This record gives sequence, structure tokens and C-alpha cells, in this order.
Amino acid sequence: GDDPAGRARPDLRTAFQATPILIGDLLVFCSPLNRVFALDAETGAERWIHDPKVPLDLRGARTCRGVAAWIGPEPEASCGTRIFTGTADARLLALDARTGRPCEDFGPGGEVDLGQGLGEVLPGEVQVTSPPIVVGDVVATGAQVADNRRLDAPGGPIRGFDVRTGALRWSFDTAPPGSAPRADGSAHRGTPNAWSLLSADPARDLLFVPTGNPSNDFYRGGRGDIDHYGSSVLALRGSTGELVWHFQTVHHDLWDYDVGSQPGVVRLEREGTARDVVALPTKLGHLFLLDAESGEPIDPVEERAVPRSDVPGEQSAPTQPFPTRPAPLHPHGLDEDDVFGLTPFERAACRERLGELRNEGPFTPPSLQGSVQYPSVAGGANWGSGAFDPERQLLVLAQTRLANVQRLIPRDELATIRANPPREILFPQQGAPFGLLQGVLLSPWGVPCAPPPWFTLMAVDLARGEKAWEIPLGTTRGQAPWPFWLDWGVPGMGGPLVTGSGLVFMAATMDSGFRAFDIETGRTLWSTWLPAGGQATPMTYRVRDGGRQLVVLAAGGHATLGTPPGDWVLAYALPEAAMD
Repeated sequence: GDDPAGRARPDLRTAFQATPILIGDLLVFCSPLNRVFALDAETGAERWIHDPKVPLDLRGARTCRGVAAWIGPEPEASCGTRIFTGTADARLLALDARTGRPCEDFGPGGEVDLGQGLGEVLPGEVQVTSPPIVVGDVVATGAQVADNRRLDAPGGPIRGFDVRTGALRWSFDTAPPGSAPRADGSAHRGTPNAWSLLSADPARDLLFVPTGNPSNDFYRGGRGDIDHYGSSVLALRGSTGELVWHFQTVHHDLWDYDVGSQPGVVRLEREGTARDVVALPTKLGHLFLLDAESGEPIDPVEERAVPRSDVPGEQSAPTQPFPTRPAPLHPHGLDEDDVFGLTPFERAACRERLGELRNEGPFTPPSLQGSVQYPSVAGGANWGSGAFDPERQLLVLAQTRLANVQRLIPRDELATIRANPPREILFPQQGAPFGLLQGVLLSPWGVPCAPPPWFTLMAVDLARGEKAWEIPLGTTRGQAPWPFWLDWGVPGMGGPLVTGSGLVFMAATMDSGFRAFDIETGRTLWSTWLPAGGQATPMTYRVRDGGRQLVVLAAGGHATLGTPPGDWVLAYALPEAAMD
């Protein structure tokens, strides 16, 4: 179990989404309850465990997507190689990579309190769910701030700490430029946070930071320019935190279309020239390619008129940015002819429901009558991000294809509304005149009204700026009785791994499958069934020259998706005879 001391509880909503790092011959993971553990990378034998003893009564789902490492000038010395990880109770830890013991010189007793400088923080309101990142002698991190609880939520600064001492080196406050400092010196409240995976270009001393939304996600009337840095990628100087450039993917985001994918720095080769670009997939199915040094789009991005909000007090953006190359990777519309149903009755019910809602494309704003959101809050692309093959210039990524319904509820009516979990969630949005009822657009039998496939895997040729192939990913196994196990693509969460030989490894799906594909065609070459949900991104390595190449995956399930829980770390390799 996650905790052999018996602290793990079945009512905890956990997700084992960690991708390990390789340090020498150690494979280092973190568990959903923030236990950090090191395995022998060739045998899987446990080397050490560190338990930060995070309280179990914090609100929200629990996950830890990975750890980071710093290798100093004397890597074999005590804490000469350090593992950094964040926790659900907002701490940043430094551990000796050899032993797992805290590095006592990093802050008080090997940890830094990330709640410092944020002002009032409610229990569980600020969590670190994605790995920190190291650039030079700075370890940087954002944090996840609980969505839609209250207007006056803690802010979302990105901060850099000295890798040796834990001293704060810099803090980038995501409030709009020119905001007056707060009287108590704390970060501005309710600003966008960076909950997802940061990336770095050490040669340029750059951090690339994907941002979320300010509070509240679905109504921000009267908040002015608070989302200036929301739903964006920020390029920060790693040593100082100075803003170099930023690019916004959605203006005044009212849809929770925050940037969940890690900004990927790739070498783009086109027409005989090569340049480093940031590849940024979004929940909308957009893929922006931005110059790594300037943030300027490589291909034209058009500002197009979009529907305006009719909610009192809301000032929605009149236009939104659309990439032109590649074209959007997710369908941008759901009409009556598109809806799906297992029977004529089901399809008619979906059509009727669709006709009751405001439905004007991907930027249909939330409304009092209810609005269709397609793509959904889950994507398009989400935190599983993409994987790049530099030789073939192919970016591989997944797309979720579900539709949401968003309905704003006047404050005086909230007490009369009952959600229907897990199909519906009621967000209080304290401090706003409206709460929000959010659900998946489903038929009476609980089947998505959006047409299958509901989850796809694709490759995008960045040199040509167009999609190379796309396939449904996942079957209805486990969601429907046999023999109705159909290749319709089922919702998933996780990312792909690409190898130099042209293989794509991907789990993520609700059917608990783990598969390998031909990167040039999308053809399935191998598959197996996991003992628990594989909602993580796999990783591959070889410890030594002549050693076996292994592919490892965390399989522990995802509470929100409802996949089977577990606590497995699985390693796969070709048979030894096949490697001779």
C-alpha cells in the first residue's frame, strides 16, 4: 500500500501519476501521499523511502507527478546529489539521493514552507502536484491552488530557491504588471497559478511556465486585468525570475482552458533551417509553436471574433487566438447531426438536451441557461503533454473528446441545487454572484453525447505543420460487458513516450491497457493489460552500456476517472534472447 504504517485510507481520492527520474542506478518516484522512494533501476529492489507524513484530512484529490534532482560538484558527498519534491501541504523538500534523508542545510530541517508569503491559506488549498525543476543552482516551483472555492484565494507566484540553502532567490507574482504591492508584502490574491509541469532551457537560463486561471474560473466580472498572465506560457530567467516573454493562449479564460501541458522545447527543422521552439498543446486542441527566445509564433496566429457573454457583470473577450498551422487538432463544434447515441432514443435525448443549451462553438461562454463546452475542461490536451521525435519531426500527443455543460447559478439559488457526482460538480465560487454547475453532456444511459472516439492518439508533423495520423485510443473493456468491447477510444489521462527506434508507448486509458505503436503509422505493435489504472506517463532508460533497456510505468489508478486502484511500478523489456 501507499503507507505500510497503516495511514492509507480507502476514502482518499488518489491518482498514481508519477514518472520517475534516473539518478545513477536509482529510479526515484513519489507516491500520491508524497512518499518519495528509490528503487534499484535494474532489479526494482527498494533502496530507501522518505515519508513526509502529509496530513490525510486535506481536501482534494492526491497526486504527485514526479521529483527533480540537482547534481552538485561533489555528487557522491552527503547531499551532493539532491532530490526535490513538493507536497500536498505545500512544502518543498530536499533529500539526499543516496539515502533519502533530509538535507538539513536546506531550510529548517530539509524543507521550505511554501505557504510563507501567500497570506491566509486554508488547509489543503495550496498543493504541489507537479515536480519542481532545477536550473543552475535554483530549484523553482509553482503550486496548485484549489479552483472555484473563493474569490480571495491565495495567489499563484512562481518561486525560485537556492538549491543548497533553501533561501528564496526570487518570486514572480502573476498579478498584472504595475499592480501595487500589498501592505503586508504577501503575493496578490486570486492570481493565476502554475499547477502543471514546468520545463527549462538551461543553456538560455530560461524556465517555461504554463499557467492556470485566476479565481473564480467561470465568472470574473469586475476583476479587471487579473488574468493578464492567465492561460499562458511565461518565459522566466532561471537565475533571477525576470520575465523574458509571455504568450497567452486564451484571453479572459471563462472555460478553465488553462495550460495543462508542459511547454516542450524542440528543435524545429523547416526548409533547410533549424530553430528552437516551444511546442505548446492546449485543452482547446490548439498547438502553438513559439520561438524559444522571443515567444513570437512561428506560424500566423489569428485573432477571431467569438461569442460574447450575456451574464450580468461579465466582460468576456471579443476575440481569441487561433493558430493557423497546424489547424486545430480537436473538433470545434458539436451540433445536432454530430450527437451520438446507442439507440435512436438515446440520440434523440442528446439532441433535445443540446437544443436547450447555448451552443456557439468552443468559446461559448458559461450562461444562466447552460452552455455547451466542447472541447471540455479535460481537453484536448492536458498535463500528459506531448513527446517529440526530432529525427522524424513528429510530436505525439493525446486528445480527449468530451463535451461539458456549464450553468451559472445565482447565489440565492445555490442552496436548492443538488449535483450528481461524479457526473456533475457544484462549484461555490464564493465572492462571485454565481456558482457553477458543471457536468459531462451525457445521454440518459450515461453515455457521452459527443461522438466517439472520446480519446485519441495522434502525431503532428511539425515540419509540414499538419497532422500525420490519428487513431482511437482505448476500448470499452471494463465499461461495457463482453462482447461489447469496442475500439471507440475511452477517456484517459496520461502522456506518451517516444523512443529513438520509432516506438510510442502509451497507457492512460480507462481500460487499463498499455500499448506500443509505430510512430510513422500509429499501428499497434504490442499491448498488455495492467493490474491497475495506468494514468501516468511511461519512462525508458538503460543503466549501463550493454544493459537492458527498460520501460517503466506507474499503475495505481485515478480516482476521478474511476480506474482500478493499486500501487504498482512495472518494468518491461524485450526478452533477453531478442537482444543478443
